[in-house]
Amino acid sequence: MAEFLRRRDFLKWLTPGMHIKRWLALLMLAVAIMGLGIAYVLREVYVTYTFPPWVAVLTLQDIPRIWRGALFMSTAIGLMLFAVWKLNASLLSAFLGPGKREESLVNIIYNHRAAQRGPRIVAIGGGTGLSTLLRGLKAYSSNLTAIVTVADDGGSSGILRRELGVLAPGDVRQCIAALAEAEPLMTQLFQYRFKEGGLEGHSFGNLFIAAMAEVTGNFETAVRETSRVLAVRGEIMPSTLDNVTLSATMEDNARVFGESSIAAAGRKIKDLNLNPRDVRAYAGAVRAILEADLVIVGPGSLYTSVLPNLLVEDIRKALTITHARKVYVCNVATQHGETDAFSVTDHLTAIHRHVGEGLFDYILVNSNMTAPIPPSAAATPVPVNGATHLQEARARLVYADVVDHENGYRHDSAKLAEAVMRLHYGDARFTQPPTIAEPEREPAPTF
Repeated sequence: MAEFLRRRDFLKWLTPGMHIKRWLALLMLAVAIMGLGIAYVLREVYVTYTFPPWVAVLTLQDIPRIWRGALFMSTAIGLMLFAVWKLNASLLSAFLGPGKREESLVNIIYNHRAAQRGPRIVAIGGGTGLSTLLRGLKAYSSNLTAIVTVADDGGSSGILRRELGVLAPGDVRQCIAALAEAEPLMTQLFQYRFKEGGLEGHSFGNLFIAAMAEVTGNFETAVRETSRVLAVRGEIMPSTLDNVTLSATMEDNARVFGESSIAAAGRKIKDLNLNPRDVRAYAGAVRAILEADLVIVGPGSLYTSVLPNLLVEDIRKALTITHARKVYVCNVATQHGETDAFSVTDHLTAIHRHVGEGLFDYILVNSNMTAPIPPSAAATPVPVNGATHLQEARARLVYADVVDHENGYRHDSAKLAEAVMRLHYGDARFTQPPTIAEPEREPAPTF
């Protein structure tokens, strides 16, 4: 018992908002009333019956009554707390996944309550970048909304779009897997991709979402019900429910149609468009942006994940007028075929050219340029050039080590989420700009 009370986690039971103290107090009141009733009965027996001498020793008659009462009460409180702890642990063990059964009960409840009180965060993007961000953010808040592009026309998503007429489920699937609280095996199953036979290339999750759309009658309900099945923390929404495709004008004025074709063209992109241009935004996505405390755009493929969302006019307008703090997370590495040799300035210039300036309050840039990049990626770290231009765009440039130290082509989900949350709460502990030589770079203010 003494070891139990010495544990630091014990104090978390007293944290406001845990919804524990009120019921513990009620339980103690009920036990006190029960004890009072028993005391009346014992007193009546005590004055009407003569007990043998050993009873006096057993009931500590040689100790003053005030000390006997204090001893009995403290023992009772300790036993009650221990009993409630073990009872709750026994009851909840039937509902906790294998990964949480070793975690203390108070930490599970504490983290759950803290996440429920977290800020309202909207993350906009697609692909691996968005899912990486979400995987880290779910530790800070349950009030998450992911807004994803549905313009993917390649691979499994493209086949399902053409044959079943559903919106592209690929990016939605990755977000569901990132935010799922289901057992790990269930998440692995959702991400499983068939390697042979008639289903070769298809992801089980894509097929699941497509089937759910047939069962429920529409794509948004399918996403909502799939999220419920996998215990997703937050909401996932398409930027539009319209059937859209991407088209790009290359530097040589050639026109390329389709997201997969644009990424595979391997030429510099001059202009990007949604077809049709006047698509309607999903109403829930617009509402989430307007009600958010923090909006994060990126990371992800600039032309095939980030910009397709911003090209939806109502999404862009909502970003312009929301009172939320808005952060653009720049990629840590260039992407072959889309952003070869791009700097941070080039990324922002492309966004400004397509949707205008003034969308962001902060630009979060990776400061660690030493992480190795796999040769197969054909990429280089994204440098910072033209900081003055970025300042003129009314966005503050901030630096943090947010890269995966084993793979410089990817963000680290935990480090990225921590940096974003520090920005939200105004924490000043950001690192200095990278020290590697970069042409035309000027000092930028840091937090």
